[in-house]
Amino acid sequence: MEVRLAESLGFCFGVRRAVDTVYEQIKNGKNIYTYGPIVNNEEVVRELAEKGVKVLESKEELEALSTGSVIIRAHGVPPEIYEILRERNLECIDATCPFVKRIHNIVEKESAEGNHIVVIGNAGHPEVEGTVGWCKGSATVLEDLPEARNFAPPEGKKICVVAQTTYNYNKFHNIVEIFGKKGYNSIVVNTICNATEERQCSARALAAEADVMIVIGGKHSSNTRKLYEICAEECAHTYFIQTLDDLRLELPKAVRLVGITAGASTPNKLIEEVQNHVRINF
Repeated sequence: MEVRLAESLGFCFGVRRAVDTVYEQIKNGKNIYTYGPIVNNEEVVRELAEKGVKVLESKEELEALSTGSVIIRAHGVPPEIYEILRERNLECIDATCPFVKRIHNIVEKESAEGNHIVVIGNAGHPEVEGTVGWCKGSATVLEDLPEARNFAPPEGKKICVVAQTTYNYNKFHNIVEIFGKKGYNSIVVNTICNATEERQCSARALAAEADVMIVIGGKHSSNTRKLYEICAEECAHTYFIQTLDDLRLELPKAVRLVGITAGASTPNKLIEEVQNHVRINF
């Protein structure tokens, strides 16, 4: 039996940059907080907590803070969070992913020019919430194809379409195609980051060959859920796990190939643990 890793998996540039930023501040001996979990992986957050890094879960917790250094998570935040940090005179260390920052700049500019912003992504996800916060006017979040079919822009408005950086690449293009057929006056900016596209394509290709697929990532990770959906379309025996403890493999007979992929916030050591476990025990 072969155990094969997807060509692209694990930490992306933005996540690695954010996590490295936290560790750099730990070295400096500072009293460190992150606004929200620095990344959507419970194991990473737990390890940082063991080193004294505290997570601020709400705006109210931030407003109650009087001292310390606050690191902005990779997903980014709306402008009001920066305002609170300035008002409280707290040190702000911005670890927002540069690809997310680019979206903030786009929606801020386009909305200031009077265009209606459409964000293709998961409503309630911190990245999407942060993006909407940078809009100067109206904005709509669309999660899927049915919502896109039912959407109609405000009368007389041009729309500017952007995507959550980790959104499903194929679904985004399907939604854009719907808007095109409806003849909407629109500006479309594909803001799905290259790492996401590469990760999804390599996961799909491996799942199409594999008898079993294992997808590793945080249970709250949007990009990992999308990887699971993609792999499940290609491979009937697809498992979504957060840690090695979650792995309960029920292998079909005559398994030739077990494929492994992982979300953008999954550390390499966890991927290696799962890979070695499968090779040794099955």
